[in-house]
Amino acid sequence: MSRKISFLVNPISGNTKKDDLLKFIHAELQGKEIEFEFLFTNAHGNYDDVVDRIASDGITDIVMIGGDGTVNQVVNALREQPVQFGIIPLGSGNGLALAAGIPKKPQDAISLILKGEAKPVDAFTVNDQFSCMLSGIGFDAQVAHDFSTKASRGLMTYTQQSLINYFKAQPYQFEIVLENFSFFTDAYFISIANGNQFGNNVTIAPKANLNDGLLDVVVVQKMNKAKMPFAVLKQIRGNNKLMDLVENMGKNNVLYFQTNALSIRNPKYAPFHIDGEPVETAAEFQIKMIPSCFQLIQP
Repeated sequence: MSRKISFLVNPISGNTKKDDLLKFIHAELQGKEIEFEFLFTNAHGNYDDVVDRIASDGITDIVMIGGDGTVNQVVNALREQPVQFGIIPLGSGNGLALAAGIPKKPQDAISLILKGEAKPVDAFTVNDQFSCMLSGIGFDAQVAHDFSTKASRGLMTYTQQSLINYFKAQPYQFEIVLENFSFFTDAYFISIANGNQFGNNVTIAPKANLNDGLLDVVVVQKMNKAKMPFAVLKQIRGNNKLMDLVENMGKNNVLYFQTNALSIRNPKYAPFHIDGEPVETAAEFQIKMIPSCFQLIQP
């Protein structure tokens, strides 16, 4: 089957100049009898023109050049269209690309797009807002809010904002409601993940799978702040298995469990982010899985 690829370029994601990359893509594809075009993403998330092109021109592939925010916006707009998606990761964290095993080096990512296989990937909604990778409430969302205001959006800036917010961080009150029971917790942050990545190769949810129909929920509870980096590091290393959620609530600094749906009550209006982009918070979040939501080209 012949392929027609639309490359959607986020002109401001990450800190990499894209002119050389676009020239490289042009050179790579020109001799392969693959039709392609370059389009720019837009801040409003309106891709009606791309939907029209898919229908009229028979576009088969949508390749996103950017980070998780770009991926979220584009996939949300086009996930019901008969296309497969690819990623050339040029964002600040690139969590979905890393979780899927997509190479960070652009040349290798392009090679994968030409040779790889599209596989189904789950997604989820938070109060009907789409998330394809990772959403969070609390400390990490405050970092996302502050990070979004900076002119430079590389790893160094993210680390700097994380340290600043770490020293200011205070726990928030939450109630987590599952199918069979609910519990209260004072927590620095709650992460809801579809994959195992926090971004930048930090694995926050070691059991996560992009197509297992489950959300991975990580709750970093109130503790002596000096212990928090070590508790999170323990979680990242996968040494904090949650054998019995009820028993462990009182003694584990970090709770980790899987579910296909949950509610989180947020009476203190802790800040909130979706796929690294700050979003207006709410008093309650209804979180639901979307199994096999879209097709992503992977190794």
